[in-house]
Amino acid sequence: MFERKTGINSRLQSAMEYLMTYGWAILIIAVVLGALFQLGIFNASTFTPKAPPGACHVFRPNGPGTTSFINLQGICNGELPQYVWRQQGAASYANVPDKSMLGPTQITISVWLESTTKNWKEFMQKQSYSNNGIWFGTDSGGNPYFYSWTSKTLRNACDNSHSVSDGSWHNVAVTYNGFAVTTYDNGKQICQYNYGTYLPLGYQIGTALTIGAYGDFSWSGLYSNFQIYNSSLSANEIVALYNEGIGGAPVQLNNLVGWWPLNGDTKDYSGNGNNGVSSAVTFTSEWASTYSAP
Repeated sequence: MFERKTGINSRLQSAMEYLMTYGWAILIIAVVLGALFQLGIFNASTFTPKAPPGACHVFRPNGPGTTSFINLQGICNGELPQYVWRQQGAASYANVPDKSMLGPTQITISVWLESTTKNWKEFMQKQSYSNNGIWFGTDSGGNPYFYSWTSKTLRNACDNSHSVSDGSWHNVAVTYNGFAVTTYDNGKQICQYNYGTYLPLGYQIGTALTIGAYGDFSWSGLYSNFQIYNSSLSANEIVALYNEGIGGAPVQLNNLVGWWPLNGDTKDYSGNGNNGVSSAVTFTSEWASTYSAP
């Protein structure tokens, strides 16, 4: 009986000695692994091959603005982009000269973005003068909003619980069909405001569209895959845009007026020639750690 107890005590003592010898090493390894996980090192998107700039584009055989026989060409299977735009304050923007690309009635804007900015900021504008234009951005809580001279959706028209400024990637979209503004986050409708009467978009032809709106309300963070249509996409089409992911191609080519992947440049790949004239724009390849594929 004495020998049996001695054997048990010996095994317990050996186990304690093992824990004391290797316990700190195990703890350090666990801490390091946790830190690497938080940094996104184990995110599959970090290691996925990236598509180079201009890998996919819309081909319009009959020239800009035409819709006959248009198609996608290149690598257009939703490959992740090699670069994204890093917005760095008021001096960083791209002006798109107006070519009458937007109609007065309907519009859809879709963009992928990542930020922690929670303030009244704009990531797109088309402004004629102080109260005449269209703006798309986030409010003081980081919630998406769309504003026009005659029509607006602000946080007091919707609830205030859909912040996209949480440090992760979001696909944010807005549609306007002449009567109602609808905003989406990652394919889900988060707000709709119906005006009950026809209201044209409030801007004048001849004014530049600005990505990365400059001035006091300039947004900060990361941008990718900016798309603008002169139609109001359906809810199913917005879901399709999100499900394609950050490297997805446009879903409705006939009404596509501008497509800026922002994958290393500010060129328009919609085939309409609406290239952005950039100012202090920088691009980064360090972006995938906070991105999770749909």
